[in-house]
Amino acid sequence: MKEVEIISFGCRLNSFESEVMRQHAKAADLNDVVIINSCTVTAEATRQARQAIRKARKQNPGAKIIVTGCAVQINPEMFEQMDEIDVLLGNQEKLEPESFENIARGHMPRVQVKDIMKAKTTMGHMINGFEGRVRAFIEVQTGCDHRCTFCIIPFGRGNSRSVPVDRVISQARLLVRNGYKEIVLTGVDLTSYGHDLPDAPSLGTLVESILNEVPDLPRLRISSIDPAEVDEALFRVMTEQPRVMPHFHLSLQSGDNLILKRMKRRHSREDAIRLCKTIRRARPEAVFGADFIAGFPTETEVMFQNTLELVDECGLSFLHVFPYSARPDTPAAKMPQVTSAVKKERAKRLREKGDAAARITYERSVGTSASVLVEKIDLENTSFGHTEHFVPVRMKGCGKPGEIKQILITGAGTTMVEGELLHG
Repeated sequence: MKEVEIISFGCRLNSFESEVMRQHAKAADLNDVVIINSCTVTAEATRQARQAIRKARKQNPGAKIIVTGCAVQINPEMFEQMDEIDVLLGNQEKLEPESFENIARGHMPRVQVKDIMKAKTTMGHMINGFEGRVRAFIEVQTGCDHRCTFCIIPFGRGNSRSVPVDRVISQARLLVRNGYKEIVLTGVDLTSYGHDLPDAPSLGTLVESILNEVPDLPRLRISSIDPAEVDEALFRVMTEQPRVMPHFHLSLQSGDNLILKRMKRRHSREDAIRLCKTIRRARPEAVFGADFIAGFPTETEVMFQNTLELVDECGLSFLHVFPYSARPDTPAAKMPQVTSAVKKERAKRLREKGDAAARITYERSVGTSASVLVEKIDLENTSFGHTEHFVPVRMKGCGKPGEIKQILITGAGTTMVEGELLHG
């Protein structure tokens, strides 16, 4: 019998939860099962999930097809109409071992999707590792209490819920014992961590606790940061802790203040610029990435130019660019829309701006030493990984996947840098 196959779309949170499901399915002795963990942040993400379902059924005619994730949570009726699917699970149900036990016994209803807004806690599931990955993720928070006008994800994830500090530390210890040298903290609204817990520990407090209690962890990363929620404790660990990697990804979305207000974001362009300058002043080696939406409703060419200029003003190195995608029942979907052609063209220009910014970062790194987590090795004994600044690097040889190696960056290309081993 084939083992459990998982096809995961979207965020790092889904990657973590996919491993939770893998463990639950194995514990329930479920075999010949394909689990599709969907995303719905854009219409394209939902389309890809539906396409994957059809392909999975075609390639696995005798397998049980289980579909879950945000797309299912938000619109179970759409997926219920797909004959290829055996079981639909909501975002809460997919994390419960009983769901997989019931599926194994044949006692599970075809559709099991409950009201996610009634969820009050998150369990803090423990996993042993990540199949095929050398970098580990820990879900420390899920859900979101904010209502950005473009975003449907709170309705797929519910309100903000945090994993207790001791549970996160236990998970980090387990992953380090199992050989992981880099951990990424992840969540839907990561910087809101702790507001719902006793004593309200902040994200900065959590990071400091992990570093203190798991001294054998060499590298810790913080995923997407809301500029409006960087408090003193978080700023301190970002700038003073060398084991916190100096690559910070910001949820900026736009560089125009009016568009930010219409998005219902809580920061201004000036806030973003100030944050990057302040962090860089305290930690000069810091590099920044950012999420941007191109072609948000009512965005003019002048407003878009403000976003392009923000890339330089913040000194950004890596961009994640999304053309605006109208999500049903969100306020932005009812605003005057930008044409598809303009959205596509602006996204292209913003990606080109990001590519140019990345090349500058690559070129500046030539001649410097770097610490690289080796991620894979090809048949020609060429290894690939990322530096502490998340710069992609190609090296000749340089150890085994999962090892950290010191290298000298010897050259820069358009998509990565070249390096050679310094020692050990």
